[in-house]
Amino acid sequence: MKIKNYILVCIALMLSVSMFSQQGRQKRADTLFNKFSFVKAAEVYRELISNNYNKDYATRQLADCYAFLRDPNNASRYYKNVVKQENVPVEYYYKYAQSLRGMKKYKESQEWLQRFKDSGGVVNANDYSKDVNFITSVFGAKQQYFLDRVRFNSKFSDFGAFEHNGKVYFTSARDEGVAVKRLYGWNEQPFLDIYVTEVGNKRNVDHTAKLKGDVNSIYHDGPVTITKDGKTMYFSRNNYKDNIEVKDKKGLTNMKIYRATLKDSIWTNLEDLSINGDNFSTQHAALNSDDTKLYFASDRPGSRGGSDIWVVNIYPDGTLRDLQNMGKVINTESAEGFPFINNEGTLFFSSDGHTGLGLLDIFGTIKGEDDEIVDVINLGVPVNSNKDDFSFSMSQNGITGYFASNRQGGRGSDDIYAFHRVPTLQVEGVVVDAINTKPIANSIITLYDDKDNKIAYMETDENGFYQINIDRNKDYKIVASQDKYIDDYRKFTSKNVQTELITISANLLLNPLPDVVKLAELNTIYFDYDKHKIRDDAALELDKIVNLMTNDYPEMVIRIESHTDSRGKLSYNDKLSIDRANSTYDYLVSKGIDPARITEHTGYGERRLTNGCQDGENCEEADHQLNRRTQFIVVKME
Repeated sequence: MKIKNYILVCIALMLSVSMFSQQGRQKRADTLFNKFSFVKAAEVYRELISNNYNKDYATRQLADCYAFLRDPNNASRYYKNVVKQENVPVEYYYKYAQSLRGMKKYKESQEWLQRFKDSGGVVNANDYSKDVNFITSVFGAKQQYFLDRVRFNSKFSDFGAFEHNGKVYFTSARDEGVAVKRLYGWNEQPFLDIYVTEVGNKRNVDHTAKLKGDVNSIYHDGPVTITKDGKTMYFSRNNYKDNIEVKDKKGLTNMKIYRATLKDSIWTNLEDLSINGDNFSTQHAALNSDDTKLYFASDRPGSRGGSDIWVVNIYPDGTLRDLQNMGKVINTESAEGFPFINNEGTLFFSSDGHTGLGLLDIFGTIKGEDDEIVDVINLGVPVNSNKDDFSFSMSQNGITGYFASNRQGGRGSDDIYAFHRVPTLQVEGVVVDAINTKPIANSIITLYDDKDNKIAYMETDENGFYQINIDRNKDYKIVASQDKYIDDYRKFTSKNVQTELITISANLLLNPLPDVVKLAELNTIYFDYDKHKIRDDAALELDKIVNLMTNDYPEMVIRIESHTDSRGKLSYNDKLSIDRANSTYDYLVSKGIDPARITEHTGYGERRLTNGCQDGENCEEADHQLNRRTQFIVVKME
């Protein structure tokens, strides 16, 4: 391979990797953002901005990251750019106003707040008048979560939904259909047990779905968490011994966390953990992503309030050591409970001590640069209500999950609710050859807004597929380019699409250029001086044409033109070029090309030189070689 071609190939490969990596980075950043990993997300969004990839979108997301990281200075810096964007969502006027307020620039803040109102925005005046941390107000500038129906709730208490390996584990008092009903004196409902059902189950779940093994007892059991390998379960249970509840000094029965092992599809080998005690409750187990830390709620000595969130290290031998209170950023003088840790290490919990909408509310935590928790965010409506909202869990992608609430409109006293965030909208499609409908790999895809500003670009994969994140409520144009084809484009809109829609399809058809050299990636076919025999290097090039006409474009029709250099007599060169055209024709036919698909094979002698090497000129052999060539002209493609 010539060094120039090698360099061009290397550059093309680097561009391809770069384009794919930009799309991958954006997906990664969005996933981190949805999982409250704002420091990591901000780093990736900054990279996208520096590479000018989907810059408007990345700038908005980066500004939000800084807002959630309690950094109004940087948030304001980026919101200032955001509010200049065409057709920017109006909530960013409000967010900019809040960031300015966080910098104590009250006059400017009020000006942008008024612009927000003038654009149709609605402000809770009482909330805005409070000079408090602006994180929750920025987070709540638009609805973050949306509710989905859960069909397996009962008329009794249901909560603690936890998804693992395609199954949903949850806690319920639906102990119906059994011979003996055990009622809890506090609310006259059956005692809680642990149930399991398939993800997506749309039918009700009865007592036959109780978890098999020893985890369900005659008293309260649940909720649960399970290790990544599916072999170990931690679950809450009433403190009892020999089927008799163990009461503390106040006459109350406390909770404990037990550990169970999966053996032959049965949960067994129960273990009373060292963190438990008879005179305080330990409950609501949650594991971090590598199962090395156990989080839980407890009112043990050292707690700040009614109950606190605690954490303990799990050592390889199963022992629990290094017990820690999660600290005053999380724990208040009231009650905190139901911790959950997503796979980015973000803690979610319920509290009636932090500022909320009602009784227990669900909060997410914010980590700073040093990975320390620096603040909390109220998840807002509809996750939170004026009642108790608790037992939050989140899927691996940060888009869906569950929580429980005793709000009005439910089926029972506590009900499980599913939620989703508005998913990122994507345009995707396949680029294909308009004639043979084969996918076109390595097509350059460029996305433009309605002002013809370039937003993003990437390259199609080996299947001709592309996918790019886009904003909702905008008009776009997408263009596909490839050096063997004529560009194609499509206009499309993301306006008025359903919230649940995650993909807009935009397939593109490219018409091939009528150029055999480009289509077959052909090098010039040369002949030796005064010869018409097909050289070995020429045969390799002719084989490319055979493949092109046989496999890619079986309807293609061409003509052949052969040429000589200027040395020799004109009449002799005319005959020599005809011989070269005939040799080329014979070679193609011998390889299976139908003669009818070659309309002409003509020689032009020295009449069409490519350079100034006419008779009498002193040219090097290499210059004469450039004129001893055969060319192929496309007559028709189909």
